[in-house]
Formats: sequence, structure tokens, C-alpha cells
Amino acid sequence: MDDAVERAIEGIWERYDEPLSLAEIASPLSRFYFARIFRNATGITPGRFLAAVRVHQAKRLLVSASMSVAEVSFAVGYNSLGSFSNYFASSVGLSPGRFRRLARTGGNGWPIPEPPPGTGSGAVAGTVGLPEGFGNARVYIGAFRTPIIQHPSAAAVIVDVPSGRPACYHLPDVPEGTWSLLAVGVADGVGPDPALHRSLLVGRQASVRVTRGNVTSAAMRLRRARLIDPPVLLALPDLVPARTLSAVGCAAITPRSAEVGVSG
Repeated sequence: MDDAVERAIEGIWERYDEPLSLAEIASPLSRFYFARIFRNATGITPGRFLAAVRVHQAKRLLVSASMSVAEVSFAVGYNSLGSFSNYFASSVGLSPGRFRRLARTGGNGWPIPEPPPGTGSGAVAGTVGLPEGFGNARVYIGAFRTPIIQHPSAAAVIVDVPSGRPACYHLPDVPEGTWSLLAVGVADGVGPDPALHRSLLVGRQASVRVTRGNVTSAAMRLRRARLIDPPVLLALPDLVPARTLSAVGCAAITPRSAEVGVSG
């Protein structure tokens, strides 16, 4: 039933500005059956996916168009500017106006991790690998409550991955609990002009258990982004790969808990 889910997602991307109902998204399947297979494929409900697409498109319009924030909100399917601004800020980590200013001018102010208060912490560490055909990459890795890269992350790190071998990462101060470990990166292709063939890559570990005072090992294998992947909502700095990178040694990383499997 992946074809049914992909067709529905294509419809969401085409009609995100309309007041779509679950019945319309699911047609011709039953709503309850479709909701189940959709969540199995994407990790979230159809309604959450639609909301994520709307915020993603709003981010794009805020950067590329001369529309006002109110015009952007209506263009992506919101009837209330207040509702749009609140949901945008809670998903991206910045208000629409501040996101526009930072995206256009650069500078500091990107959201920082917000760990829950009053919890012990451990760490997550491991390797980050690239798919065949890709070279240097800059990768953001964060711990999230949901399968969407959205505000807030509980902990995060940016890692440079060189060509030819995995790099190591260490994510400190991860609160105790079970997290979605999510990664997004931009990687060069191969050939005489690798920067001309840059691609968006993603990776996911759905349930990473962190215990106080321990290091959980989780290998992250990145892949090309697929249609079923929810869009990235969190405001991130540019993940532009460096021209040349060297591998980061792993000798100092000594995970003490069971290793989590590689993401598909």
C-alpha cells in the first residue's frame, strides 16, 4: 500500500493550500485503514504531514517571495494569521518575521536545543555514513520527541562527514528517555564538479533509549530523501559542505549500552 500513501502525499503537496479533510486525502480507501498505513509508512498522521507541508511551504515563501506574513499564511491554507504564526513558531523555533530576517541576512539566533527540565542525561554516539555516490557532507543530528525535525530538539550537533569513510559523532546531554534520532545533511556528489550535484540526505533511528550516565551507540546511515519523509521544519543554519574534510577519530567514544541498528 505504499503506492496509496505516495499518491496521497503527492496530493498533499499539490493541494496543501486547500482545506483538505482526511476523507479527501484517503480516497478511495477508508479513513481508518488509510490513517493506519500512512502512519506506518511515515511515522506521523496525515494531518500532521499536511501541517508540516504547509509550514515548509511557508518557510520557502518567506525567503523567496515579497509577500507579507499575512499573505503567506493565507497562501499555505490558514484562515487565521494568529493561528499560523503560533504554529509556525512552535514548529520552526522562530516567528515568521524573525525567520525571514535570519534566512535573508544570516547571523545568530537559530533555535538551540531545549532539554526537558529536571531529568538526568546520558549521551548518544556512533558513526555517520553516506550512501554510495556522495562525498563531503555537513549533517545535523538531533534528538526529538516526534519523527519530524521540528522545534524543539532535546540535543543536537552538526558533523562534517568526509568522502570515503564514515565520521564519528557524539551527542552529549541527551535527557533520559526514548527519542527519535533524526539527521539531515547536504552532501556533494562525485565527479569533476561535485558541488553541482549536491543532494539532501536524511537518516532516522525511531526509538533510541538513553539512560542516565550512559552512552547509547547508534549508527546513522544517511540516504536520499524520499517522498514519504516529512519535511524539515526546524530553522537550521546552512548545511553547506566544506571543500575538504578529514575524518574524525572515534577512539575517545566508548559507548556502554547496546547498539541501535542502522537506519534503512
